[in-house]
This record gives sequence, C-alpha cells and structure tokens, in this order.
Amino acid sequence: MSGLLGATPGLDIGFRRIRGAVRSVQKYPALYLTDLASVGVALAMALLLRYGVEELSARPETASVLLWSGAQYLTICALVFPLSGLYSRNWKYGSVSDLFIILRAALLTSLLLVSLLFFSTRLTDIPRTVVPMRSLLLIAFLAAARLSFRAEELALRRPVFKSGRSRDAQDDNRIPLLLIGASDAADLYLRALARDPNATYTPVACLDRSEDQTGMSLRGVPIAGRIQDFERVVAELQQQGKQPRHIVFTEAPAAFGEEASDGLLRSAERLGIAVSRLSQMTELKRAKGDNPYELRSIELTDLLERPQAALDREAIGRLVRGRRVLITGAGGSIGSELTAQVAACEPAEIVLIDNTEYNLYAIDMTLTESFPELPRWSYLCSVRRSQRVEEIFERHRPELVFHAAALKHVPMVQMNPCEGVLTNVVGTMNVANAAKKYGTLAMVQVSTDKVVNSTSVMGATKRLAELYCQALDLNGLETGLGPRFMTVRFGNVLGSSGSLIPLFKRQLARGGPLTVTDANMTRFFMTIREAVELTLQASAYGFEKQLGQGEIFVLDMGEPIKIIDIARRMIRLAGFTPDQEIEIKIIGCRPGEKLFEELFDETDKRTSSPVPGVLGAVPEPIPLPTLRDAFARLQRHSERGNEAGVVAVMRELLPRYEHEADRKMAAASKRTPLRPKSRIKAKEAKSPRGYRAEFRLPGR
Repeated sequence: MSGLLGATPGLDIGFRRIRGAVRSVQKYPALYLTDLASVGVALAMALLLRYGVEELSARPETASVLLWSGAQYLTICALVFPLSGLYSRNWKYGSVSDLFIILRAALLTSLLLVSLLFFSTRLTDIPRTVVPMRSLLLIAFLAAARLSFRAEELALRRPVFKSGRSRDAQDDNRIPLLLIGASDAADLYLRALARDPNATYTPVACLDRSEDQTGMSLRGVPIAGRIQDFERVVAELQQQGKQPRHIVFTEAPAAFGEEASDGLLRSAERLGIAVSRLSQMTELKRAKGDNPYELRSIELTDLLERPQAALDREAIGRLVRGRRVLITGAGGSIGSELTAQVAACEPAEIVLIDNTEYNLYAIDMTLTESFPELPRWSYLCSVRRSQRVEEIFERHRPELVFHAAALKHVPMVQMNPCEGVLTNVVGTMNVANAAKKYGTLAMVQVSTDKVVNSTSVMGATKRLAELYCQALDLNGLETGLGPRFMTVRFGNVLGSSGSLIPLFKRQLARGGPLTVTDANMTRFFMTIREAVELTLQASAYGFEKQLGQGEIFVLDMGEPIKIIDIARRMIRLAGFTPDQEIEIKIIGCRPGEKLFEELFDETDKRTSSPVPGVLGAVPEPIPLPTLRDAFARLQRHSERGNEAGVVAVMRELLPRYEHEADRKMAAASKRTPLRPKSRIKAKEAKSPRGYRAEFRLPGR
C-alpha cells in the first residue's frame, strides 16, 4: 500500500505532462501536421540522396522499406514531438536557444527509430547513412516551420526597417529616430518597434562607440558611424530627406564616454533635436511604495499622436547668427525654450528680460551651463515700465526682439483685467515703441489662439497687441522706415507652467481624480519645442524674404484634441486604467473659457503661406493713431483700477468682444454652449440676463 501511495505523485506528474502535451498540440494543429509531413518528406529525400533517382528506380523493394520504416518513424514522432516541448512555446518569440528543443526532438526520434529497426531487422533494410541525413533534413524542416512565425522580419516579405526603399504613407507620418548604440539593448528596442503597428517612430540610423561596426546594419538600420560623427551623419541624413527629429541613447550616456556624450548632447541642443534614453528593462520598481501612483516618464509627443513639423535650420541660423537678440519673458515656459534655441544659433549677444526673479535666475543658470562663452545680460524688468525698457534698448541696441512676456492664464486675467491690460497691451506697446526708436531690425510677438473671437480679457488684450504690431508693420511698409513687426499665433503648448499637463501630473501623483472642465472641450495642442521652432522659422522667412507684411503667422497645429482624451492618454501612459483606477471628474468651465478654440477670427482674411507648417491671417487693421489714443486711455483706466473704463475702451476697439463682467450672474446662466460657427446667432439671441448663450459657464 505504501508503495502505491509513493508511486501516485509520479503517475500524477506523468498524466499532467501528457495532458499538457495534448493541449499544446491543440493550440498548434497546423504546425503539428506540418511537422509530421516533414517526417515523411525527410525520409524520402534521404533515400533519394543516398541512392539517386536511377538506382532508386531500379530497387522496387525500397518502396516497401520506405513505407514500413516511414510508418514506424511517423508513429514515433507523433508521440515524441508533443512530449519534447515543440508546441509548448510561442514560436513568434523563438530564439537561438530554442534550437536545442528541435535538435533534441530530432535526435531522440532518430535514436528510437534506430533502436526499433535494430531489434526488428538488424538495420539490414535501410542504409546507415540514411539516418543522419534524414535527421539533418528533419531539423531543417522543423526550424523552417518555426521561422515562419517571424516571417514579418524576413527581407523577402517585409524589411524590419526600410532603408532607401519606397515607404508607405504610414512610414511618412513617423518621426525619424537616431539610435546611439548598436548593442543588445538597441536590438531589443528595434524588435519591439518593428512589432508595434502603432509606433510613432522610425529609426533611420545608428551610431556606435567604435568604428568596428560602421557600414554594417542592425535589423535593417544602417550603422552610419561613431558618436563623434554625429553632426556629419545628421547632415547626410538631412540631404537624404531623413533628418532625425529624436535621438535615443540605448544605454546610459556615461557608457559612451563623458566627453563624447556631452559633445553629442550639446550638438543636439544646437540643432534642436530632442534626446531621450531607454529605461533598462532589468530595472525593477516596487509595486507598492510610499506613493503607489509614482509616475513613469511621459513623453509629451506621445500625447499628440501626430508627427511634428520639419524645420529649415539654415534659415533660422541665418536669422540669429551674429546678431544682438533681446527676449522678454525670457524665464517663462515659451521664453526659456526660445532663449535656449536662440542661444544655440550663435548670436552675438543675448539680453534677457523677465519680471520674476527666480525665472530669470533659472534661465541665466541654464545659459551659464550650456553656453558659457555666449555674452549675455539679465535684467529684472517689467515691460509695463517704458522708461526701464528704453534704458535697456538704448544700452544694447538689439537687432532682433522676441516679445514673449504676457499674462496668459484666462481665469487670473479675467479677475484682474486692469493688470492684464497693463502687461499685455501697454507692455507690448512699450517694447514695440522701443524697438522702433532704437533701430531694431525685427520684432516678433508671441500670440495665442485665444485672441480669436475672444470672450476673455486675456484674449482681448492679446488681440489688441496683435493689432498694434500689425499697424506698426503696415506703417513701416508705407514709409519704408522702421523694423519688421511680426506676430506668431498658436494654441496651447504642452508642458508650459500652469497648463493642464503639469496639473494632470500633480493630480495623477495624488491618485486622482483628473479634473476636466467639460467632456466636449477641445483645444489645439503643440509641444513647447515645436511651437518655438516654428516661431523662429516663420520669423526667419518673414524677415529674410519680407513675407507676410501686415499679416499674422498662424502655426498649423493639426486637428483640435479633446481635453478628456488627453487626460485618458496620460492615465494610460502612467500605467493606469481611466475611469477605473483613476477617475476623471467634470467640473464645469471657468469665466471667459470657450469650449472650442479657433485659429482664425471671423474678420481675418486667410492667406496661403510659403512657410512650412505656418498659415497666414490678415486681421482688419486699425489705424495707428487710433490705437495709440485708445491705448493711452486704457493705460489711464488700468492704472486707476477702473475696470468699467477698461472694458468700454476694449469694446470700442473690438466691437465683437463681450465682457463677462458679473461672474455671479454668469454662474447662474444655464445656457447650452454653441459651436463657434453659431456666433452671430448667439449674439442676436442673448439670454434673459443679457449674457451670451454661446459658452458654458461655471456652475454647470
């Protein structure tokens, strides 16, 4: 009895193994039948190779040998193959180590056949050489059948990554990628990228730490040179129409040498190419820690799900190189990126103006670390103070001015309209007047899509700033004197201070919920880097070719994206499930906020622009004397805190602007928002309390 009990576990394991083998065959029935067919074909080919066609035809008894030994061999293989593990793995992810499973199965079945034939016929009916030849052929057939699971990686069917061949439309929309390092990590990454049908990147070249692999390829991606050859390789790829827009270190940058990696990073910064590093696949993180919602790195480009625009770096370089450049709002989100990209283009000197001490300190330290040889001056200055602005202009005589200083948050400016006017209207006037007075060649103003059909104080003030720069530009065209005044208009930028991405990150870190004002709210989005790059490109074309005089450069931002979709993508990128692990909460719109932003005002005349990635808009101009008189009144009302006077002057200049003066009454409005195309009807049909029925207001 004890012997039977002791044998029971062993029998149980055996039965489980047999059941597992049967189930594995059921998963791959076609592969199982193919393997059995390969058994017969391998034996027949071995006999044919041994005897040849003529001798085999002269030996009719060979057919009976083939049938008899073939039946035995087929039976052996039918039983041994499932038990040897040939069907217990996903062969789509097979590797060289799995070849031993095939070898083991082929050798085991051969030994069993030889043993069976030895005891039955003493191996008199079959030549000895047939056995090893049949085994080798069977190994080849079994391997070929499993290689078909990875046929997508075979060049005859579809190259892993195409190089110099015709590319389909999907490839054209992918972001060109340059890999640093051609080691195992790069191989794994390229495998994963090739298997992902929704991948947004396509590798165009690799750089390695030595010359040993130069001229070779890694999974179809050419190894173009060493890390030290970075700028040469980028230039060659640009000539081929494959300029990389993202660089990925497949290992820690220190692994490639501190000097080489630092030089590459500096060159990438100068060329405006984003740099990332692959996380190590063997690095583990605790599933439960102090903060269960610890975020992994989120690439802002992943939130857009669209390729970023290509750039004309040479035109941007010609605009900036060797010139004195002044940037207002230099420490802000847009201003700091603008400062970094301008500094990379080798200006003669750079002058930084900002009203916030810490922001100015931070950007100054960035330039100290990244561009220590660049002459620079940093000034704490409010653009509202015309005398201080003129002192700086008189001292440095800047040739290029980028005006990024502004109050930009809709709810804050809505509650403080006088402050918004002083910074966005009077401040822009002060900078523009100083640029005209002290011989600036060109001034570029950064604007926003909230100026379009504006319903907020912030949008209205930025609209007035656009009109003032347009009037100065047209005045210069008429008189032939004065600088170019250019305005670049774009929508929301991902990752800017106070924007929704940092807010969502903070809310995610707390475990949610993510707050969205309205489920139907949409916005145009662009990364800060892309917005600044296109701003510089539009400025370069406008100045060099005298394009767009009296026009607004409007960045092409693609299709608007729902805010709630951005929230869901961020939750997924952080590794959570929307509406299950992390809640999304609808909180209602804030004063002055619109459901649908637009890039063109009703009164704008659209024009075609020769600048890549940029559109054109021509607002109805207002005469310069009219603007100057109105701005003087705006300044007086703002300095006295007269909000009613400020709103009255803005309505005078912008007849379509309607100010939501009483937020308490606006919060009580229950009107359903209309799309922007219904604006005229909305004006004619106001709510009983006199508020526009076009936008959803707080309290919904």
